Amino acid sequence: MAFCAADVIARSYPFGPRTRSVNDLGNQYVPFHAHLWDLLHGRADGGLLVNWQSGYGSSFLPDLGTYVSSPFALLVALFPRDEIDLAVYAITVLKTATAGAAMAWLLLSLRRGRWWAAGILGASYALCGWSIALASYNPMWLDGLIALPLLCLVGEWAMAGRRPLAGVLIVALAWTANFYTAYMATLGAALVLLLRLVLAELPWRRALAVVGRAALTVALGVGLAAPLVIVVYSGTKHAYPGREGHFAPVGTEDLLARLLPTTYSYSSPALYVGITALVLALALPFHRKVPVRVRAGWTVLVLAVALSLQWAPTSLAWHAFAAPNGSSYRQAFVLCALLVVAAWHAVADGLPDLRALGAAAVLLVLIAAAASRSTLTQQHSHHTWPVVLLAVAGALGGLALLSVRSGRPLLAGLAVALLIGAQFGEAAATSAVATRTRLGQMDDYAPWGDRQQQEADAVASAEDWPAYRTEPGRDQTVANDPMMVGGQGSQYYSSLTADVLSRTLTALGDGWTSRGRSLQSLDNPVTDAVFAVGARVHNPPDPHQQWLPQGGGPSTVTREDVPPLVTVRPTAAHSTPAAFGPSPYRNQELLLGARVYTLPRTTLSGANKGDAARGLLVDGAQTITARCRPGSSVFLWAPHYSGTAQLASGGEQKLYRSDAENTKIAAMQPLGTVRAAGQVRIDLKPNRLGRVPAQGAVGCLDTARLRTAVQHLKATGATEVTVSDGTLHARLPAGSTGTAVVAAPRIAGWRCSADGGDEVAASEFHGLIAVPLGASATSLTCTFHPPGLRLGTAVGGASLLALILIGTVSAVRRRTAVRSGERTTTAH
Repeated sequence: MAFCAADVIARSYPFGPRTRSVNDLGNQYVPFHAHLWDLLHGRADGGLLVNWQSGYGSSFLPDLGTYVSSPFALLVALFPRDEIDLAVYAITVLKTATAGAAMAWLLLSLRRGRWWAAGILGASYALCGWSIALASYNPMWLDGLIALPLLCLVGEWAMAGRRPLAGVLIVALAWTANFYTAYMATLGAALVLLLRLVLAELPWRRALAVVGRAALTVALGVGLAAPLVIVVYSGTKHAYPGREGHFAPVGTEDLLARLLPTTYSYSSPALYVGITALVLALALPFHRKVPVRVRAGWTVLVLAVALSLQWAPTSLAWHAFAAPNGSSYRQAFVLCALLVVAAWHAVADGLPDLRALGAAAVLLVLIAAAASRSTLTQQHSHHTWPVVLLAVAGALGGLALLSVRSGRPLLAGLAVALLIGAQFGEAAATSAVATRTRLGQMDDYAPWGDRQQQEADAVASAEDWPAYRTEPGRDQTVANDPMMVGGQGSQYYSSLTADVLSRTLTALGDGWTSRGRSLQSLDNPVTDAVFAVGARVHNPPDPHQQWLPQGGGPSTVTREDVPPLVTVRPTAAHSTPAAFGPSPYRNQELLLGARVYTLPRTTLSGANKGDAARGLLVDGAQTITARCRPGSSVFLWAPHYSGTAQLASGGEQKLYRSDAENTKIAAMQPLGTVRAAGQVRIDLKPNRLGRVPAQGAVGCLDTARLRTAVQHLKATGATEVTVSDGTLHARLPAGSTGTAVVAAPRIAGWRCSADGGDEVAASEFHGLIAVPLGASATSLTCTFHPPGLRLGTAVGGASLLALILIGTVSAVRRRTAVRSGERTTTAH
């Protein structure tokens, strides 16, 4: 309720006009859930192995394991397709509630106590700062929030020698749902188990036996998840390299500020767990009813984990020894959990007395005083301090009433109401502030609406896959438009975007964001011919993006006569090294197999600084001039230019986007047709300092030559192509020789055979799948085997056999022990 109430306060979707689809939630996670919906309803192009809609054919299992392998994700099937945003929101709320219930279960398993106190603290964990500030728009991370208390329960069962099968299944489910946060949760649960063993003072042999049982449980569970986990790991090895993060610890005042409600920062640890839980955790060291070893043990563990967040080597260990691209505190939910468990120990053995509460209040004042120096509290001081004061009053008042109630039910009820009310209010306020602040600091995208429906209808009206591809358009709504609205485009944004795909499309003049992992549509007839794009949707600018030039109108479709998905090239083409040159125009010709561009000499007006290697500076309105054959189509390639470009003789104004940090580059775009005089003048209006190539920026396309090249590829290409998930089959003209080229990126895992021969690893033709045909061939079959799947299946099978064997041996031993006991009883 508090999570939803926060969205009501923030007027955020689905309770208000403000979108909640910020950053990767709108660009990645909602589209991947939409693709999962299509798969579950049999409407997707592709299956579990290959996603034919994105990146001209991408490996889907790694994306599945990264984004939508949670059992909760299956619930999208229950919602209408045009309510996919609501489906993701409902799943987020359900995961958050499940995490709270799992924590309450763990608390009651650790020590007996009041059920309502376990419920309050479970809600504190579910609505911790990490959950509402980070995981709420990274919904797959919420599976780690659920996994941590469940893995701690597995540790408890290992100590008691109970439920070994359930423990293995929980580990397997956690690592399958989201292996990234499951890794962190497993580390956290291991620390909790070690502390529990120390506090239990078991003999070292029994303690080692417990550690062995726990380790075996984790090994078997991770082994069962291996078919997905190893595939994801292998996918990262073939992904385009992202930004290398460098850890820099935040200041102490910022660290302490994040313990307080309504503070927000993307780059600091979100440690808020609610004032009630924080006060109880602070009171634990002074709570005389709790054994000294317990007080010391949990206090030391909390402090040790807090310090590990701030030290680079341990931070790297928490993140699986790979510096995260983004927030450096993704493991903060582990510390939130430890704070909540420490709070539980402060209340399970009896409420802290007024002396302990007084000491906790003093510590809280010191934390607030240090946090007041942080810009995080200063930025939100108009609501941070009022919320803190009200929450402190409710928490201390409720706890004080409970400690002195002397068996009066009315006072007890009032105390619990104060605690719940304070927690509800501060959690709702904290979540609302995070929602509003994120919206102001990050890119955002509209939920499904008229624009997306219009795009989807236009795509559906033109689709004829696999006869040809239908591009959903360069004027995209989100970076993964093909998964949202249909079609088979080059647009693709994932942490696992293949290196070969990104480098190939970049060499052809494509643009990207997110440092090369978010690829755009390349509106170009040559690349459309190469990739068999026979229909292209043209959309008006997205009205939700106010920085775009606004203009209405419906989505329209243009069609082109293009070669089939499989073409046949001369033998000499196969011997060409798979390496591109600096000119995207010449690179396109290499893939097409024909010379179709003229690259004129260009002049940039004004006094310019720069060199041929880096390009000429553009720091104000300037003009590029050149001469081309009349009637040819003009293209401008300026990857590091940001602003507008337009032919002086008229034509559509095109927007180029790049930045100085090289997180995004602009795509080549068509500007119009050369007039009869042959003069080309391109007016540039930059919106920041940028660069254009000294030569080679302008290309003039001879459309007649392109048509001739297309007709040749059609005449020699496949007569029929069928595609089914990870299998592609093509019929070739009789006696085809040379090299068959499939218009799909040669990502790792493709194996092909000609005329039913032996299947071998596919060759590469300038980044595309290539298959030598030999003397002659009439058919071609390519199948996709995700890297790591065979190894993962073998490990998973071995783990399953080991689990069955252990279970069988245990069952036999139990039956033998029962029979032995029966014989002993009969003898007596």
